[in-house]
Amino acid sequence: MNRITGRTAAFAARAATQLALAGALLGGAIVAHAQGDTPIGVWQTVDDHTGQPKALVQIADDGNGELSGKVIKGLGPNDKPERRCTECTDARKDQLILGMTIIDGMKKTDDGWDGGHILDPENGKVYRCKMHVEDGGQKLVVRGYLGISLLGRSQTWTRQQ
Repeated sequence: MNRITGRTAAFAARAATQLALAGALLGGAIVAHAQGDTPIGVWQTVDDHTGQPKALVQIADDGNGELSGKVIKGLGPNDKPERRCTECTDARKDQLILGMTIIDGMKKTDDGWDGGHILDPENGKVYRCKMHVEDGGQKLVVRGYLGISLLGRSQTWTRQQ
């Protein structure tokens, strides 16, 4: 009788371990799926001229169903935390780039997010913006443009964990 109780306990322990593992895998899949269909998170931007990592931008929901993004870290070799947007012509003129909101007003559409604006702190220009996720949510294609979407440029940002 003691041997049967021992086997039952071992079986129960294995079953509990397998159930916990299955739960963890399912939880990870749900998080990955949720990440895959939204730009909310931290993204590594690239320099248009060099193709090198430039900054980390955190995109978040502003509480009204719109997304905004701010610079949380500079990655360029010459980046300095005290760098300011000297070329900006709006309220961000001479403000620190680190912590600055550079994306605002992005609203969900059928094929991504649109209707917002993006600031290029290098030249101070504000562009209309649209974006969509690709590659299972690991890439974010961000398009800044003037007037119509054809008159602009796109960058592909990489999700950071």
